[in-house]
Amino acid sequence: MVLKVRRLRPDAVLPRFAHPDDSGMDVCACEDLVLAPGARAKVPLGLAFQPPPGTEIQLRPRSGLALRSGISMVNTPATIDEGYRGEVCAILINHGDEPFHVEKGMRVAQIVVCPVLRPEIVETDALAGTARGAGGFGSTGVGGTPS
Repeated sequence: MVLKVRRLRPDAVLPRFAHPDDSGMDVCACEDLVLAPGARAKVPLGLAFQPPPGTEIQLRPRSGLALRSGISMVNTPATIDEGYRGEVCAILINHGDEPFHVEKGMRVAQIVVCPVLRPEIVETDALAGTARGAGGFGSTGVGGTPS
């Protein structure tokens, strides 16, 4: 499998796996900015992708940034469709109590290449029943053992 990557800015950092058995590749910011507590910003990565046929790229937060600084992504995971060829950006949000300094070259998110299923859509008047049925949004209780 090949993931084609185009640098749109000369200082853009190509994605890379931190460890040989990682599923996600780190991607880096291409601009400096400060995220105030509660603020969100579009952080350019300076990269465009050509995912392998039948796949998408999912852009996800980095757990270390979330734990240490409260930095996450507003739309997670973000989907980069197979046909999109524009610059990919991470929409970061600061859930922390302090301003967060994003620096050029900082690892701010990760990408995972995932298969995509494209089912045929068939309208129906009824769906097969299940034990759960339409129960959702807390229908199994809060914490502890499901009720």
